[in-house]
Amino acid sequence: MLPYIITAVVSIIITALIVWFAAASYEKKSANSKIGNAEEKARGIIDEAVKTAEEKKRESMLEIKEESIKAKNDLDKEIKERRNEISRNERRIVQKEENVDKKLEAIEKREAGFAVKEEELKKQKIEISKLNEQRLQELERISGLTSEQAKEYLLKTIEEDVKLDTAKMIKEMENKAKEEANRKAKDYVVTAIQKCAADHVSETTISVVSLPNDEMKGRIIGREGRNIRTLETMTGVDLIIDDTPEAVILSSFDPIRREVARIALEKLIVDGRIHPARIEEMVEKAQKEVDNMIREEGEAATLEVGIHGIHPELVRLLGKMKFRTSYGQNALKHSIEVAQLTGLLAAEIGEDVRMAKRAGLLHDIGKAVDHEMEGSHIQLGAELCKKYKESPLVINAVESHHGDVEPESLIACLVQAADTISAARPGARRETLETYSNRLQQLEDITNGYKGVEKSFAIQAGREIRIMVVPEQVSDADMVIMARDISKQIESELEYPGQIKVNVIRESRIVDYAK
Repeated sequence: MLPYIITAVVSIIITALIVWFAAASYEKKSANSKIGNAEEKARGIIDEAVKTAEEKKRESMLEIKEESIKAKNDLDKEIKERRNEISRNERRIVQKEENVDKKLEAIEKREAGFAVKEEELKKQKIEISKLNEQRLQELERISGLTSEQAKEYLLKTIEEDVKLDTAKMIKEMENKAKEEANRKAKDYVVTAIQKCAADHVSETTISVVSLPNDEMKGRIIGREGRNIRTLETMTGVDLIIDDTPEAVILSSFDPIRREVARIALEKLIVDGRIHPARIEEMVEKAQKEVDNMIREEGEAATLEVGIHGIHPELVRLLGKMKFRTSYGQNALKHSIEVAQLTGLLAAEIGEDVRMAKRAGLLHDIGKAVDHEMEGSHIQLGAELCKKYKESPLVINAVESHHGDVEPESLIACLVQAADTISAARPGARRETLETYSNRLQQLEDITNGYKGVEKSFAIQAGREIRIMVVPEQVSDADMVIMARDISKQIESELEYPGQIKVNVIRESRIVDYAK
């Protein structure tokens, strides 16, 4: 049984091997046949591609030949057109050259004609110069004057004519400018003055303190004069105790010291205890009271004008100006009035009212310290405004309100006008008799120094200078120039409130008597 099974297994294995070999040989044959078919197809495809490539090549060569032929034709055409254009340009150039040659010939002919004319002109000029010489000689013979004398006479005549025309022109321009300025300024100034009403108080260098009785004079003097010496030493004020009943006079050029002494003396009189220690105590209290008064007056001035943001030190200096006068006019009242007038004028012409009031209020701030520091109140005021950071516009208004520097804004000009209006009000300022007399004498001296002035009179309290000239020496044209020169000299040499009218009078009179 076992051998039979082994034989069967072996036969199965052999059969399987045979079947496998048969299948493998079959697969190989089918694969070989497929490869042969693929090779044939590949060779066919390659042959087809080669044929297609050759056809494409032939077509490309044909297209290239066609394009080259076309490009050649286009190039030939363009070359032909260029040649035609060049030939046309050559013909045009030749024609232009011919025209230029013709013009050159014409110019040469014209130059030849000009040369002939120049020769003729030279001959004519020589003849004219000879004729002029003969004419001058004949004129000199007829007139009896040489050419230099005639020239001098002609220049003098022309100079007189020009002077007359200049004077007329100046007068016409001045009249026109004055009419226009007066027409506009009158409305502004009158309106501003009408809206601004200010009181004017003349201040002096003395104060009077009333006493309850004459016995108080002895108590003020004290034993051996101790009380009065102490009071004068502490305040720097002179006490004048004379025959005036029930009154003591305080004399000082410093109004602040005079005010301190007045308050201290009034307190001593009320208290009744008058001795050196009490005097010192009362003077200190009066000093503090005056300091508070100065600060309050400065604040009141800023509130009255409506200006805020001013440095406290400037406010204090404004209050100090209450005790400062200029030609008898209170400096603080003047500054307030100038501020109000400047604001009103600024409103009339559309300027910044607040800035105008600020410049007007501070324009004389230097007067608060000009007794303590060197320099004019203008320089000191400008330095104070710079120190306390005021605007450049305000600083320029302070510097220019008396014409020391040129105003750089319309507000500075308004401050000048308001300052003049405030100072020129009737009763606003006064002068001492000596100053007044000197000013009148200086006015007459200035005018008498001009050639042709016969007499001069300072009238209207020095507001007008009337000048009588010699008619034979001063012409109408000279009068205009003389009036202007005198005005400029008065402005540069004199100091005065308001303005001065210069009136030049030329009059010819003939007097005869019937006998």
